Amino acid sequence: MELNLRNLGRFLLVISVLLFIFLILIKINFDEQGAYLCETVDKATDLDMVDCPAHNNPTSWIIFIAFGVVFLVFGAGIYLLISPIKREKTDQKVEEKKDFTQIDLSSLDEEEKKIYELLKFNKGSMYQSDLVKEMGFTKVKTTRILDRMENHEILERKRRGMTNIVVLK
Repeated sequence: MELNLRNLGRFLLVISVLLFIFLILIKINFDEQGAYLCETVDKATDLDMVDCPAHNNPTSWIIFIAFGVVFLVFGAGIYLLISPIKREKTDQKVEEKKDFTQIDLSSLDEEEKKIYELLKFNKGSMYQSDLVKEMGFTKVKTTRILDRMENHEILERKRRGMTNIVVLK
């Protein structure tokens, strides 16, 4: 998947460079036409420079916006080309980890079953503080249940800052 996103980045870069060149040619042509119109109005004795159609044309703003879009496409192409895309690798690891160790649920009591199912529903891991909130148990009760489950090698706790991540084995 990473290769496809890099190819998309290359494609966006090529398209944005081509559009940039095309817009430069359009801008040069537009400026030449505007200069010709201003010269024509200046030579006419009955017209004032305020009446020049080149000064009342919104096309220059449209060209300016088009340049902005080209630069955004160019930036997106650069981002896709040089950014390390680790999100997909992380997702693959989570999908690989979905095959948890088979355990006999009949050996668990009701509270342990609820925690096991909640962890399984959350792709096999949760912060212990979130587990306490979801289960509605006290911190002490949750810790004791997790201790029992950890002793039976159903799950493990990994320290992360001020809290633990509970992970199914």
